[in-house]
Amino acid sequence: MALLLIILSPLLASFIFFFIRKSVGVFGLLSLAASLVELGSALYVASGGKVSSFTSYFSVDALGMILMLIVATIGLMVSWYSISYLNEEKRKEIIGFRRIKQYFILLHLFLAAMFIAIISANPIVMWIAIEATTLSTAFLISFYNKPSAIEAAWKYLIINSVGLLLAFLGTLLFLYPVLGHAGLVNWQTLLGNAASLDPFVAKIAFIFILIGYGTKVGLVPMHTWLPDAHSKAPVPISSLLSGVLLNVAFFAVLRFKAVVDLAIGPYFTGRLLIFFGIISIALAAFIIFGQRNYKRLLAYSSIEHMGLMSLGFGFGGAGAFGALLHMIYHSLTKSLLFLSSGNIFLRYSSTKIEKVRGVLTALPATGIIFFIGFLSITGVPPFGIFLSEFYILSGGIMSHPFLTGLALLALAIVFIGFLKHVTSMLFGKPEEGIEIGKEASGRLAPLLVIVILLAILGFYIPGPLKSLINSAISIY
Repeated sequence: MALLLIILSPLLASFIFFFIRKSVGVFGLLSLAASLVELGSALYVASGGKVSSFTSYFSVDALGMILMLIVATIGLMVSWYSISYLNEEKRKEIIGFRRIKQYFILLHLFLAAMFIAIISANPIVMWIAIEATTLSTAFLISFYNKPSAIEAAWKYLIINSVGLLLAFLGTLLFLYPVLGHAGLVNWQTLLGNAASLDPFVAKIAFIFILIGYGTKVGLVPMHTWLPDAHSKAPVPISSLLSGVLLNVAFFAVLRFKAVVDLAIGPYFTGRLLIFFGIISIALAAFIIFGQRNYKRLLAYSSIEHMGLMSLGFGFGGAGAFGALLHMIYHSLTKSLLFLSSGNIFLRYSSTKIEKVRGVLTALPATGIIFFIGFLSITGVPPFGIFLSEFYILSGGIMSHPFLTGLALLALAIVFIGFLKHVTSMLFGKPEEGIEIGKEASGRLAPLLVIVILLAILGFYIPGPLKSLINSAISIY
């Protein structure tokens, strides 16, 4: 029942939003209420620690529970932050009532699509749900109706649709051998019949899956849509795109990886993930170093971290454990950075790094939080990403010493580049006309909650969460 509630809550909220007239405050309250129900239901399901099902159509395992918790947690933070953020944009007459209504409808349709993708027991339904995330977020990327935003939305729509078409072809290749089975073909059917897959077909099918869903993940060279889309969307949506959606697409890759590993062993999928992982890390590192836009800086950072996760799952063992930890830490940290960058954007009205100076003076609390986010995202101890990166690199140091060393060098370049940009933004004197000091509590409170979560998880991983991670590693 809790699984059904997770899906129905955002869908029902979106439906009710259609009938709200001229009451902006109701949008925020209803959005917050729906997100609280989703998080409560997700915690209830995850607390059981076992595979949970609702009819034959919806089922969630350990990895799905981890993703479900991530979506619900970040979804709540985004709903909370969006209330104050959109009110400020309305006050500045950037948007009006109609845009706010559109925003909340699409936001919750986006969340519903991600929950369905995670919970669905059928690969085709999962594919439909991930395609639905493309449609809902395309309108959010073009939210401000600027030419550059509309161009980014079309680029996102076209590239991801082509990628998902390839993923659909790969899915059909996986399903073909089991289409004669009675009833719904689900993940358990695929895993149970993995041994009957033709090895050559399994390899071709996984290549289609990795390239197709890898486009949505943002792995190089399928990443070209990501910096534009993340930099043009409203800041709360950017945090969901980067901190959540990329993980959901990676979840789809891991689902099929488990089937292929049973059919032909982990060597083939592991080498592909390592290849795409290392080139994603390397390219992102050099672009981050010379970046001039702080939202695009965060977008390229997402490519780097998706590459790290790909590397970890490719290494396997300790690397895979680290990759799952990394998924959690990165989601929280990247959401923290994007949401705090929203405060910076509202104050400075620019996303160009050269236009932002003296954030610690103009926005003291946001500046400190942004600096904490920088330390976390670059893997500085004692933050959790240091621990997850340590596990990932430990997983490959013996079998792939050269690639591990190359990844370590890229991480050093990322740190230097990030440090250069962040210090130039935080320190110095703000330009004349920039308001000093006053910060909205509605846009700070969600950030503080994320900081607290990062601090706790950096030192202590709760037993139930660690159990979920270990269960997921045994399968994926």
